Amino acid sequence: MNFNHIIDRKGTYCTQWDYVQDRFGEEGLLPFTISDTDFAIPDVVMSSLRKRMEHPIFGYTRWNHSEFKSSVMKWFSDRFQTEVNSEWLAYSPTVIYSVSKLIELKSQLGEGVVIQTPAYDAFFKVIKENQRKIVENPLIYQDGTYHIDFGGLEETLAQENNKILLLCSPHNPTGRIWTEEELTKIANLCRKYDVFVISDEIHMDILRKGKKHIPFINFMEENCALVTSGSKTFNFPGLVFSYAIIPDEDLQSKFLLQLKSRDGLSSPSILGLEATMSAYENCEDWVDKLNQYLDENHQLVHHFFEEKFPEIHVMSSEATYLSWIDISGVGLSMDHLQELLVHVGEVAIMDGTIYGGNGEQFIRLNIGCTKKKLTEGLHRFEKALSHK
Repeated sequence: MNFNHIIDRKGTYCTQWDYVQDRFGEEGLLPFTISDTDFAIPDVVMSSLRKRMEHPIFGYTRWNHSEFKSSVMKWFSDRFQTEVNSEWLAYSPTVIYSVSKLIELKSQLGEGVVIQTPAYDAFFKVIKENQRKIVENPLIYQDGTYHIDFGGLEETLAQENNKILLLCSPHNPTGRIWTEEELTKIANLCRKYDVFVISDEIHMDILRKGKKHIPFINFMEENCALVTSGSKTFNFPGLVFSYAIIPDEDLQSKFLLQLKSRDGLSSPSILGLEATMSAYENCEDWVDKLNQYLDENHQLVHHFFEEKFPEIHVMSSEATYLSWIDISGVGLSMDHLQELLVHVGEVAIMDGTIYGGNGEQFIRLNIGCTKKKLTEGLHRFEKALSHK
């Protein structure tokens, strides 16, 4: 795989490239925004899709079979040394759909869902639109990194009305990988206060060199669900396929009943299913190379800001292809900075305010792209700030 290969995504109805104006108000900006990458899917996955495309019938499709389940089990065993019971697996079209259904099943209207902010912006929306209460337990930002406020977490989990902890692991947008000690503490607190855990682990494969992700089901099976997908790792969210690991048999049955009988979603995208199985069976080496390339991109960002803008702090990322950048030292409001980036630099970088917590002092830069594009984006950032 040549991750330096530039692929023109314009004209493909691409959210990041074709519709950047929707969020930033201007056309033609160089985008570093939506959480997909500019990389082609692995060749072996593309071959699997081409082979399936040669069959001219795309009828109703079944996910509940040994081929799919064994591919997921193999991936978790090989990548994370975690054994997944095949009976725990359930298909879902998207991770956020799974989160929404689990919130509905494990809480009542008006009850609280705890999130650790800054947090993925879709979490706020899915909690609010399910008519549950957003309960923030802000992460502690200290010495240039984030830590869990366990005192605050216990206080919120102890409140009887708070029924769910929505965990992001690895964490978007900060890039933290929660340690074994941290995950153990979380599990113990949730057991103590009978709080259900939804663990969003969609970024589980994108790790910096030497870092290790530990699935939450290693710490807690009885009152949790793990939701994830290969879509971030292999860059096929447009194929619409994810899955959940739900050890509780009764909860899984209710989840699938809603999926099939109420929402009519039991037949998955055949291409999403094929892509997931092919990737999990064949692409470990591809992921290793992807991570190496992203490591280099992270270093490129770090070196740029150290040299050009030492007053700006780039979080030392442990996971994801998102760079979380503290711009509080530049002395500009976020609105003014975004005005410069859009109208002077002609570059689109996410305003961290939408992630809550202390996100108003950060921008989120998607580095899942070629070094050429990333270098051009950093040059545009420099051009924008030269007019401050």
